[in-house]
Formats: sequence, structure tokens, C-alpha cells
Amino acid sequence: MNEEAVLARARSAGVAVDWTDAMGRPQRVRTESLRRLLDALNGVDAPIGVPPLVTARLGRPIAIAGLDGEQAAELVLEDGDKKAVVLHDGALPGIRRLGYHRLRVAGREIKLAVAPRRCVTLQDVGGGERMWGVAAQVYGLRRAGDGGIGDAGAVRELAEAAARHGADAVALSPVHSLFAHDPARYGPYSPSSRLFLNPLYADPSATFDSTAVASDDALERAALIDWAAAGAAKFARLRALFDAFDQVDTPLLREFERFVAGGGEALRQHARFEAEHAPKGTLGDSERYHLFLQWITGRSFVAAQQAAKAAGMRIGLLSDLAIGMDRTGSHAWARQSELLMGLSIGAPPDAFNPHGQDWGLTGFSPRALVATGFAPFLATLRAALAWSGGVRIDHIMGLMRLWLIPRGQPAGEGAYLAYPVEDLLALLALESHRHGAVVIGEDLGTVPPGFRARLRRAGIAGMDVLWFERTRLQFKKPSRWRPDAVAMTTTHDLPPVAGWWNGEDIRTRRALGLGTPGEDQARQQDRARLWRAFAKAGLDGQMPSPEQPAVAVDAALGYVAQSPSPLMLAPLEDLLGLAEQPNLPGTIDEHPNWRRRLEVPARALFEAPAVQNRVDVIRRHRPTQRK
Repeated sequence: MNEEAVLARARSAGVAVDWTDAMGRPQRVRTESLRRLLDALNGVDAPIGVPPLVTARLGRPIAIAGLDGEQAAELVLEDGDKKAVVLHDGALPGIRRLGYHRLRVAGREIKLAVAPRRCVTLQDVGGGERMWGVAAQVYGLRRAGDGGIGDAGAVRELAEAAARHGADAVALSPVHSLFAHDPARYGPYSPSSRLFLNPLYADPSATFDSTAVASDDALERAALIDWAAAGAAKFARLRALFDAFDQVDTPLLREFERFVAGGGEALRQHARFEAEHAPKGTLGDSERYHLFLQWITGRSFVAAQQAAKAAGMRIGLLSDLAIGMDRTGSHAWARQSELLMGLSIGAPPDAFNPHGQDWGLTGFSPRALVATGFAPFLATLRAALAWSGGVRIDHIMGLMRLWLIPRGQPAGEGAYLAYPVEDLLALLALESHRHGAVVIGEDLGTVPPGFRARLRRAGIAGMDVLWFERTRLQFKKPSRWRPDAVAMTTTHDLPPVAGWWNGEDIRTRRALGLGTPGEDQARQQDRARLWRAFAKAGLDGQMPSPEQPAVAVDAALGYVAQSPSPLMLAPLEDLLGLAEQPNLPGTIDEHPNWRRRLEVPARALFEAPAVQNRVDVIRRHRPTQRK
């Protein structure tokens, strides 16, 4: 194809030939890069005809592509009611019942997903009050008998403790299934499948009276998780439980059989993947065992959410939905046709990453989403909401576009591919209402113009993070933060307040060869700017030295608590005044990413005087009617 043909085909496939970078500068994708992308997309622009699922909004006319003229049809509502309807030029009168309905016309059946205008919002759940909660790395939590890896039992204990102090939510790191045959692959944002859970987070005590096998005290005492050793030990414990459980007919065994039947082919394929990838003759080579692991893990998180709600939380657990999947995982193994296997998700070059980013993940094909009636998206979303009160969607800009890179090419050689954003937002709204769950979108980084306004109209909360709520010379006062975003001091990829204040993050990056000139001086200036912002917000006191970060942590939490956000999330690292961040982007083994464990057990975390003081600071600056 010549250049004009390449450009035309790229545009037809939804590839953005022209785009604007983070500095506002217009860019054009190289023709050769477009050729590679089109080769990898492999028919993404092929026509589909009449789609198997059409989204619509409550009461609004429904347009169905591929149908013309006047046609008689039958509408079957989700509850079974039937009515005769007439389509005029492919348009159907609005439906005033939410749900998944069926339209029978011209010898075919089309599913109609009729959605509300917006998702269940944080304001809806909070009744207009400003709530607060905590953000936690699941693996880093501690409880007696956890075997060296935080689990759903520790989540339950944390939620109950936080609820006693007025918290309404516990936001968790991703708990997606990783690789049971290789526990050393532990990055939570590189899942094998987002449809299933990581069995290392199972809490056997949520299902059985006893864990049957004692855990390893040395692994539990460690400050850093040894994923290979602790993972192998926990899988051995779970296998012993399974072997005993699967011998006698009990009500629990019959519940397990119903779970397997209800999980369908997708669950069986995942279990088959795990069994086939386990070394033969080992504890993991049984498909039924992996079905058991999913059952017991799901029960663990359901129990944790039930406990959080019973303790008085209005939201409870917030799950975290990763942006993509590992192309060697179970989803790709079972359903390659749903994915863009020849492309990697990433980000274009910007001021922080001049060469761009390649996250090494694959994602859904937009054409496959439409052609399958959005079945992969719905299954993934429902998996995230099956045990939680809401979901945080990582890199939510992916609902509209993803920066995709041909495999083997530099990140800068990628391009944006469009996704059916209005369909996806409608399905999010419908599933949000069906689950009574809130939706939060991680909208940090390069955000398309108008996208945040679109999220606002859809009832999806964005994220405001202290380090980014600033101009070059000053930090924004809390009253100028968004009233429809979750407010946070920091995230898992950024330094906690103590580490930022004392420069631990700068020293760490410098030791790894990732530092940049002038960081110390810039941080000194930023400390002064931040403290001036604290003072203007009424947080009195003398600016502490870098060696006294605890005072700055208290002030930062009070500052963020003043925001009009309907929900503030306090990372546990900041409640505890820790300096090290959970993950240091740009590193793999050079830094203990996703391995740090908290010293204090989850159930006792709020008993520490420093934590109690910081909770008091939050509640003082974020008054609520709740006691």
C-alpha cells in the first residue's frame, strides 16, 4: 500500500494518525509504524454487520446499525414480558426498563442493554457526606497464620478495624489471578487473567474451621515477601485442605460443585491452564484442585466484603481492575481471538518518559468486543464486582483509546487505537446499578481533551493526587480540587509523604542510576511551596526539617481531607508514616517492588498512637454525621 492507502486504512481501523502529545504539540505516526500496527490488528476494520448487542440509554430511541426500512419485531424484556414493536429505518422507540432485553427481528435476536444515565456515584452512596477510607496493598497486610503473604483474612480484619474509626472503604491492590505454577511472577498489574483470583490471597478460615496445616513462622516474620518460598508453602497448605475436603460428601462440597457448574467453560479453561502448566506429578497438576482454589478464594473475599458492610462501611472493599493481561496467561491461552496479541499496551513519550512506556500487556480487540456483544468486557467487570462495593479502573482512558505498540518496536512507534467508549460507559452504568457499586477511574497521565467531563457525566469518579494537584510554582488549595474525584495523598507508584518529605525517593532512584540533576534543590523548593499551601489551608505549625517527616505527614493528610471530594483514601503507608513506596516504576528486580510487608498486624493497625492521631486529623478536617 502507498502512503495514502495506509493512512486511509488506519483511519478506518480507528487508529489515530494524528495526535497531540502531553506538551500540547501535534504529532503524526510514521507510515511504517502504521503498517506494522495494521498488520498486527489483523482485520480490526472488517465490517461486522448487525451487532449482537446494542447499548441504549433509558427512555431514549435505539438505533440499530444494519437494519433498514420498516420492520415488525418482538421485544422480550429481561423479566420475560413480550411486546410487539415496529422499527423505522433501524430505530426502536425508547425502553423505560433497565436491563438486558432481547429484540427479535428479521430472523435474528439482538440483545439490548438499556442503561441509566450514569453509574451509582460516591455522592449517592454517601448521601452527600464526605467519606474517607484507606488504600492497602493486600500482600503487605499481616495476620497470624497468613503464611507470609497478606490475604483476604487480613483484609477482613483491616476493614473491621477501619470501620470502627469511621472509614467507609478499603481500596485494594489488584487480586487478579497470576501464575500458580510460578509464584515468583507476582506483579499485580500483569495478571494471567482478570476473570479469576489469586489463590495466594485465599483465607481458608473463611470456609473451614481449621487450616489443617501449620504455617511457617519464619516466612510470616519476614519484612519482605519471598514469593517463591511463601507461595509454594501456601499452595502446599491449600492442596492438603483440598485433598481432605474432596473425600467426603458435605454441604460445602455440594456448594463447590454448584460453583464449578456456574463458572462454565471459562472457569474450566482457567483451571485447565493452571493444571497443564504445573510440572507433572506435582501438587498443582490437578484441574479440580485449581477449581477448588478459585472457589475458596472467592469465598474469602465475599466474606471480607460482608464483614466490611456488617461493620458499618457504606462502600466496603474497592477492587482494582488492571488495564491488561500477560500474553502468556490463561486468558490469552484460552481466548486469543478476543485480544490484540501482536500489540502491547503502553504510553507515548512525555516529559517523564521521553522514550514512552511499554507495559508488556495485551488487551481486548475493539472489533472482538463489538462482535461478541461485549462479552469479554462484561465478564471482566462482573468478576471485579462479584465481591466488592466498587471498582477502580486502572488507566480508564483505555475505555476511549489505548496507546498500542507493535511487538518488538520501541514504545514511541505506537499509536492510539479508538475503543467504543459510549458502549463501554453504558455497560459500566448498567452493571454499576445492578451491583449497587461505585466506579472510580484512574485518570492520571495523558488524558484526552474532554474525557474527564465525559467521566463526570457518566458518574465515574476521577482521582486527584496531592503531588499532581499543583502548578509549576504552587500547590492547589484543597477547595480547588474536584468535587467528583477521589482525593489521595499518593499512590502505589509514588512516594509516601514521609519519603517525599525526607527525599528517600530521590536517594533510592539515584542509587539505582535513575536520578536526574537538580532533584535535591527542586525538592527543597517544593517542600517550602507545599508547607506554604498547608499554612494557607489553616494547618498551623512551623515547617519541619526533612529529618522530621512525621509532622508533614499529619499536615498532608489534613490538607487532602479538606478537599470537596466525596471520598478521601488514605494509603496505609501514610497512616503509618512510612517512607518507601510499594512500587518504583522503571525497576524490576533492582528494587523490592510488591514485596514490602507492614510491621503491624491488620487488626491492630489503628491502635498505634500515631495512626490514631492521623485518623483524628482526617476526621477533624472531614467532619461527618457518622459516629
